[in-house]
Amino acid sequence: MTATTTRTLHPHATIGRPILSARGVTKSFGDTTVLHGVDLDVAEGEFVSVMGPSGSGKSTLLYAISGMDAPTTGTVDVAGTELTTLNRKELSRLRLTRMGFVFQQIHLLKNLSLLDNVVLPAHLAGSAPRAELNRRARELMERTGVGHLADHDITQASGGQLQRVGICRALINQPRILFGDEPTGALDSTAAGEIMDILTELNNDGTTVLLVTHDPAVAARTDRLVHLRDGLIEAELHLGRFTPGADPVAELRRRQLQVQDWLARRDL
Repeated sequence: MTATTTRTLHPHATIGRPILSARGVTKSFGDTTVLHGVDLDVAEGEFVSVMGPSGSGKSTLLYAISGMDAPTTGTVDVAGTELTTLNRKELSRLRLTRMGFVFQQIHLLKNLSLLDNVVLPAHLAGSAPRAELNRRARELMERTGVGHLADHDITQASGGQLQRVGICRALINQPRILFGDEPTGALDSTAAGEIMDILTELNNDGTTVLLVTHDPAVAARTDRLVHLRDGLIEAELHLGRFTPGADPVAELRRRQLQVQDWLARRDL
């Protein structure tokens, strides 16, 4: 992925106490155990990437710690709430109001305009009158460069534009933590760079971000890289905050080489 960031980013948010704490998380499907007792903390304001070979349990971990799926054993605390103690309705409400989700495949409704797709989670949450939700949605769409598509449907936008709409939808309820499962995986390098620009800016504004990726260039944008193998965290790389400086392309390239060298030296 080639960096294209040229705009001035907002001041970096201070990384604080853990917003997510997972302890002893396991996940089994029948006789097959995918996660083998994962411990993971994510600090508020942190940007974390999860990498690992195919079948290592990356997406399974993401789903288990975000409440999208229940761990077989272990505990997961998000923003002071223990997920494993919640019933289905309570868990759904927490995901709707405290968390945002961006996936590789953009799940937008064909019968709604792009604006209505963004507004839908807030409408379901009943967080504000419709006029206020429309205003908030349009502001998000303008901020991410798709404001001109608000009244269009999904057939009238590119994959990169639809992923931006998906990010707006994930942010409409002002979540404290944003989860991404290969959010750039289906995009070309230019669109992927633009999506990472947006996620970096959101993180700089204080939104905690945790995403699964296979791309070292994506991981290079994050504060910390967590590497999974055979359902366990086997190594971490602390990269520090991504500060583009005068030459963002060169800085991203330097960090990408650091990630690639770290993976190669550990034979990961």
